[in-house]
Amino acid sequence: MNAKKKHEPLNDLVILPLGGTGEIGMNCYCYGVGPANTREWLMVDLGVKFGDENEPGVDVILPDVGFISKNRKRLSGLVITHAHEDHIGAVARLWPQLKCEVHCTAFAAELMKMKFREHGIEEDVPVIIHKPLKPFILGSFTLEFVNVTHSIPESCALYIETPYGKVLHSGDWKIDRTPLLGPTINEKRFRELGDKGIDVLVCDSTNVLREGMSPSEQDVAATLTDIITNATGRVAVTTFASHVERISSAVQAARSAGREIVIAGRAMRNTIEAARICGYLKDAGKFLDEDAFGYLPREKIMLLCTGSQGEPRAAIARIGEDAHPNIALEEGDMVIFSARTIPGNEKVVSAVHNNLAKLDVEIITADDALVHSSGHPRQGELKLMYEWVRPRIVVPMHGEPRHLRAHAAFAKAQGIKETLILEDLKIARLCPGPAEIIDEAPGGRLHVDGKLIVNSEDGPAKHRRKLSFAGIVFATVVITEKFELAEDMVVIADGIPEGLDEDFAEAAEKAFDSMPRAKRKDDATVEEVVRTAIRREADNIWGKKPVCKVVVVRV
Repeated sequence: MNAKKKHEPLNDLVILPLGGTGEIGMNCYCYGVGPANTREWLMVDLGVKFGDENEPGVDVILPDVGFISKNRKRLSGLVITHAHEDHIGAVARLWPQLKCEVHCTAFAAELMKMKFREHGIEEDVPVIIHKPLKPFILGSFTLEFVNVTHSIPESCALYIETPYGKVLHSGDWKIDRTPLLGPTINEKRFRELGDKGIDVLVCDSTNVLREGMSPSEQDVAATLTDIITNATGRVAVTTFASHVERISSAVQAARSAGREIVIAGRAMRNTIEAARICGYLKDAGKFLDEDAFGYLPREKIMLLCTGSQGEPRAAIARIGEDAHPNIALEEGDMVIFSARTIPGNEKVVSAVHNNLAKLDVEIITADDALVHSSGHPRQGELKLMYEWVRPRIVVPMHGEPRHLRAHAAFAKAQGIKETLILEDLKIARLCPGPAEIIDEAPGGRLHVDGKLIVNSEDGPAKHRRKLSFAGIVFATVVITEKFELAEDMVVIADGIPEGLDEDFAEAAEKAFDSMPRAKRKDDATVEEVVRTAIRREADNIWGKKPVCKVVVVRV
């Protein structure tokens, strides 16, 4: 299937976001060059976002890459800017649709290899590792990674040069002059690219609502050291599993306080393993398994664990429910939430806080002390990037609608001539001429439902939502050869107040009795009459209309 044509084919440079514009997470951006009917594509990042209460039973949401996979002969490759889940989390699941080369840095490669191994495709995926400032060519795209500072090692912006224009795709970034791991942001190279002439800056918008500059990770490390040194009981630090720099900060703080370190959470263990393979966390020392937790003195232990976003199966959530098999906290212990709460997770994070409070555990968050610094640019950092790169156009990405609009307004206030607000699945021409939306691609979202990938539009989650509001009623109608009821209707209700089954059955039987005999011959008509009667009766008595399933049996 091709996108709907709305303009004459041109030799142009376009962008098509499949995710990441209008939401935080599920980043996937496709750049295209050439005429619309023979366009060559480059995919940048392929991430996930996590399900919430609006997607019951769905843990992970993926972008639908069907449009690109149908044109995969013209897909030059997939380039990964960094190894966060919202940028790499969908690669292992969706690569079989794309079957292209994956280009990234060494650390991202290590984390992805673990995922490929889990999905049984490790030997199939061609992974090509690149170093920053070393240009490489994929089809019509000349590319270069430029190192930035973020909350995971080897984060990069991507410079994209094509015959029709030059783009700087920022990836996730901030300006940290004193990072704990890896180099600082490469201001020199960004200025050089600005001198070459950047047509378009496609830029991170996550923190555009905040003024000033982001605190350095070194400042966070100092705060963690102070808090952990002065703690008297057990200390647990929960952060993003992928935040190697924060893990390093917490480890250094624990070592300076004479504490052993216990790790809980598979994702954190995988990150630590990948970091050590790539030469990070060299001086972190030995980490203990969680079964060692109960044998160490309270003042000699620090727990590093997952669950900062309230994930129900993560370690800190189970600890708060006093349901973890190896770890328990009590009065006098402390939990440090060294992460910001991602928008949409506030409710589940608050539930974890409250469960810990019931255990009389002290809770410290970023509202209480500098125990977290975002990896995304505030307004002061955005202004500096504009000055270095001097783009003609700014296209905000990686943000909810309010972030994208605030970023566009801020860019204009800084003298940027053009801005363009994108939506997922909109195709925008970037060069030549003014940036504008010219087309739309088919697509949407996919749900990871257990072991299966299903469509989000008419998938199970939509039906589970209905069940969660009003329950379900099953009715069995047994009809004789003379089109009479062979026996009383059997009605079973679930998720509905007790005592209504008989009312539903009575209403359904009355509706059946009122049907002309000729109409009783058609199963579909019987099903609809009975279903309507039960839902109407439920609405009259209860004020809600449950999902209703009717089975007709002929005897």
